[in-house]
Amino acid sequence: MRSTGEFIADAYGLGAGTWSMTPVTRGALGQIWKLSGNGTAWAVKELLLEKDVPDVGAESALRGAAEALGISAPRLLPDRTGAHVVRLPEGSWVKLYDWVEGTAADPSDPETLSWCGRTLALLHKAGEDASGTPSDWYERCNPASDWAELLGKVERAGLSWAAELGRFVATTAVELARHVSPSRPGDVVTSHLDMRPQNVLVGPGGPVLLDWDNAGPVSAERELARAVYVWSGGNRFDADAARRLARAYRDAGGRAAIKGLDAFSMLFATDLNYVYAQADCAVDPTVTAEQRAFGGREAVAKLRGLPDVAAVSRLTEALEGEW
Repeated sequence: MRSTGEFIADAYGLGAGTWSMTPVTRGALGQIWKLSGNGTAWAVKELLLEKDVPDVGAESALRGAAEALGISAPRLLPDRTGAHVVRLPEGSWVKLYDWVEGTAADPSDPETLSWCGRTLALLHKAGEDASGTPSDWYERCNPASDWAELLGKVERAGLSWAAELGRFVATTAVELARHVSPSRPGDVVTSHLDMRPQNVLVGPGGPVLLDWDNAGPVSAERELARAVYVWSGGNRFDADAARRLARAYRDAGGRAAIKGLDAFSMLFATDLNYVYAQADCAVDPTVTAEQRAFGGREAVAKLRGLPDVAAVSRLTEALEGEW
């Protein structure tokens, strides 16, 4: 019986021989593996939660347009039939990419911050002819009734972090939700949607942007605001770092400007929705025990690292002179 690595190698026409799969990292959407054989290495992303054929149209189109503008990213490779996703015998879907050697991006490095601002501006240029509306994941959050129902499930499951979730539901969730709203139609571009240091590797040729799975419509202002918050240090932001990223974005022709607290709606929405989705996974009897454990760990980690509205307000003020 062929191993999973041999199955993937055959599907993508990588050649015969011995192929091994080594786990690299696990994210919210899937597992990254290193596929090695014949003196080569490839990155395999296994999509653990997808039931139907994944749609990679936006990812592929944006990746191609970004490459033409000089943004470095691993190729999304087609299989023998031209498809960009392959279903494993076990049932999950996989995608194959170039393997990228590099070190983790340092958000305190001035050159990396400038690269981030320029890259985001170029992405917004590449995706300026966007059609469609942003997903609810970036525009809306669950009502209080949903949180109450979820909290009840967590409490009945006897999870150790139930009380912490309860305090969050009663306080922070309410405060953050006040600042979540649909974006303006005229501000929408197609973009990466997950521009974080964790998705950038710095190789010999410079930074490489990874993880394009979420590519789709988004408010340019809100994606910029979330990137500035994340790359400048979050609640304990470095104002100079935030300004450097913003200036690089502006100088590269970026279309957006952060005008107020509402610009951070995407930041608040995605963090609220991430807590909800992972906490819900932690009590979902239809997923594996490993997935439930992962959901619980991720929910707790995010609960302890949520944006603070007062800090975000100060960040907004620090950027006032940049537009």
